[in-house]
Amino acid sequence: MNIEETIEKCEISLKQIKQYDPDPFYVNYFFNQYISLINNIITGIFEEANRDFGLFLSDEITEKNFYEKAKLKNDKNAIKFSEWFRTKYTEEHNNTYPNFMNDICNFRNKFKKLPDVKIMIRALDRYKDDINQEIKVPLSNEKLRSKDELKIEIKRQLPIFLEIINHKRREKNEPKVEENQVIASTFCDSENVKNIEIVYAAEIYIPVMKRLVEESRKEIKNLTRNN
Repeated sequence: MNIEETIEKCEISLKQIKQYDPDPFYVNYFFNQYISLINNIITGIFEEANRDFGLFLSDEITEKNFYEKAKLKNDKNAIKFSEWFRTKYTEEHNNTYPNFMNDICNFRNKFKKLPDVKIMIRALDRYKDDINQEIKVPLSNEKLRSKDELKIEIKRQLPIFLEIINHKRREKNEPKVEENQVIASTFCDSENVKNIEIVYAAEIYIPVMKRLVEESRKEIKNLTRNN
């Protein structure tokens, strides 16, 4: 599977996450699939680099193995690419949501699973520093038992949520949140970032990956042009 096909599969997984949100079981399943594909994109970048630089890396192709083989062969251009990639990757992940996605990828690689998914309510229209509030919904085998039970729990917790968020909104001269302007979504925490909405993070991360692929190909082309 080439990188473009992998990105297309990421977009399909994202649609499936959106379709089942906020059911924790299905969101976890498709988000796990999505993270696997993200890892494959990074692998794909170094597979292309391995081919174009002619390193003939026969072991598993990873960023670390690529760099070690480049040093072993004293391939200065391949070393430059590896160092460029690490700098570029770090720059792309400085912001909150890409940083969260990087944390999730690292967590999954280490523990072979994702952090626990939780259901939270939030304002439909986002404003900076809005709160999100976790709700406990009855589950059966980690799945939502019914949408009606979800609606009941949202309604039960709405008064406290509205009181807190609208107090903040009044202080900042922002629009008031009404009952019909609250939705439930799945969230999770990473090591460095808390209460991140999964659908939103996954959605804005795809352009980050596309940009990383495009810039990597340009850098490889520049470094191999005179070889």
